[in-house]
Amino acid sequence: MSGWTRMEGRAVALDQANVDTDQLIPARFMSQPRSAGYGDFLLHDARQDDPEHPLNRHAPVEVLVTRRNFGSGSSREAAVYALVDFGIRAVLAPSFGDIFASNAVNNGLLPARLPEAEIAALIDSLGSESAAAEVDLESGTARIGARELTFELDPVWQRKLVNGWDDIDLTREHGAEIDHFRAARAAAHPWAWPAS
Repeated sequence: MSGWTRMEGRAVALDQANVDTDQLIPARFMSQPRSAGYGDFLLHDARQDDPEHPLNRHAPVEVLVTRRNFGSGSSREAAVYALVDFGIRAVLAPSFGDIFASNAVNNGLLPARLPEAEIAALIDSLGSESAAAEVDLESGTARIGARELTFELDPVWQRKLVNGWDDIDLTREHGAEIDHFRAARAAAHPWAWPAS
């Protein structure tokens, strides 16, 4: 996965709260190989039922602005795959499912939390149209149309997004310290160390 610091694109509003992972990608599509891409399955049922769905009308979309509790439900990482494969790089919402947010960061997708009132005003200003969007991870800012927004981002999450890292990469950053600990532990307690 490649990291990013700043991105530009288009933003749309999904004026819906409690969008869960089963809505983001229905389970029946998860038997497809990941290499085939999951973008076509993103919000599949809602998009099939409504030709005027914002993701049908405005693709490509890089920023999704939505209501509270986005990505709730099961720990389905495929929900993040569907968003990323569709081209979405950031989701702005008042709150996210905890596991979804962690999965998002590990796959290069920014889950940016903003106050509910700011999201509501942004959704109202977007309406059913799209707007130019810029997101900057280092400054913690997003510009959607004429609106400038500020979001807080956990420093570890920021580092992971900028570097394109997941949890394993974050651990590998401490490789020298881990090797030193292993050597010291083996020397101090050789009886407990596995035979090579």
